[in-house]
Amino acid sequence: MNPTPLLALSPLDGRYAGRMAALRPLLSEFGLMRHRVQVEVEWFIALSEAGWSEFPPLSEASRGLLRSLVVRFGEAEAQAIKDIEKTTNHDVKAVEIWIKSRLQGHGELERAREFVHFACTSEDINNTSHALMLKAAREQVLLPALDRLQLKLTAMAHELAALPMLSRTHGQTASPTTVGKEVANVAARLATARARIAGVPLLAKMNGAVGNYNAHLAAYPGHDWPAFSRRVVEERLGLAFNPYTIQIEPHDYMAELFDAVTRANTLLIDWSRDVWGYVSLGYFKQKLKAGEVGSSTMPHKVNPIDFENAEGNFGLANALLTHMSQKLPVSRWQRDLTDSTVLRNMGVALGYTLLACDSLARGLDKLEVNAEALAADLDAAWEVLAEPVQTVMRRHGLPEPYDRLKAFTRGQPITRELMQDFIRGLELPAPEKERLLALTPAGYTGLAEALARAWR
Repeated sequence: MNPTPLLALSPLDGRYAGRMAALRPLLSEFGLMRHRVQVEVEWFIALSEAGWSEFPPLSEASRGLLRSLVVRFGEAEAQAIKDIEKTTNHDVKAVEIWIKSRLQGHGELERAREFVHFACTSEDINNTSHALMLKAAREQVLLPALDRLQLKLTAMAHELAALPMLSRTHGQTASPTTVGKEVANVAARLATARARIAGVPLLAKMNGAVGNYNAHLAAYPGHDWPAFSRRVVEERLGLAFNPYTIQIEPHDYMAELFDAVTRANTLLIDWSRDVWGYVSLGYFKQKLKAGEVGSSTMPHKVNPIDFENAEGNFGLANALLTHMSQKLPVSRWQRDLTDSTVLRNMGVALGYTLLACDSLARGLDKLEVNAEALAADLDAAWEVLAEPVQTVMRRHGLPEPYDRLKAFTRGQPITRELMQDFIRGLELPAPEKERLLALTPAGYTGLAEALARAWR
């Protein structure tokens, strides 16, 4: 059977393939190959500037040709490297051989061909490539996806800032809030989580087989290799230099990054579940889509499938990201290969994150507030005014305010009339009594509206 989306083992390459378009060129094997070529090229050009007689500085034309290998790198070039790998059974060596083949017939480049991959171990190329892949995915896909959610949440917080809603602490009626304030809470959490993701420095090393520049010094003992490697990593590749490593960069920054993404995913699971519950309560309705079916047997149903999809895929992402953050920093002695196969799944883990963000955004776009349901819920919950009444009683020194309201409200339905009769019987100053009598559940929202509007 020929591979098709219908035969894909992962739904990211099957059912949801179209929603992965932005991530696929960055975190696929193609993306890894392209960055390997980029690292090899920049290392090669940097070596030409070291001042050695064996490798004089390259002409601008040669530099342009080398960098065009990266700019013009496409599927045909990636396949050519894969074909070489069938013989070498080594992916990085295949890249080296392919680059050398592209230097043939170009005078100064062909003469210097043995400086391709000079003094490098495969991990010098791989760790920098993985960091570049994560840099591109973070900047071009992940942060923009979170920013789209943030913009939507902020707009909702402002639009619905004044709309009162009954809180449901422990699933029970509680002091009212506003819809906008609850959305602002999520937006504030997401802003913090986003900043943590954006703030993780992406580390890389280029220091040889066990991190000591052994081969480098064997060839050029007088060269300042740590400073040279730092310049390549920081100035040419735009990454942060890690001077102390074994054969591999120890992946601690990856664990930090993946943990930060997990935190963002977790709070968005929390929000997905809350919205699911609000839809169930009737606080939100969902825009209908022509032809869409909610149930194969119950025609009336409009299910909150986007929020369920988001919750499930955030969970899958977190399972993979958590395994990566726990596994990747662990390597036997100076190097084992267990990280290699795990790192090939970065695109899967972040792909499920992207898919979940997309589903959540789609769900939020379908929501319509059901103001009538919100108002009805509030009007049926006059017991929530027990809190302000007993608090005012405390201020004015009335005896046992909490216990009196507890005895009055617990285990029995409280109506407007019952609550106002109770207030009228209190020995409070007239202005305070009038203020409490004017209070309704819908009007008892504290600073919720102001807090929602203040969020930016």
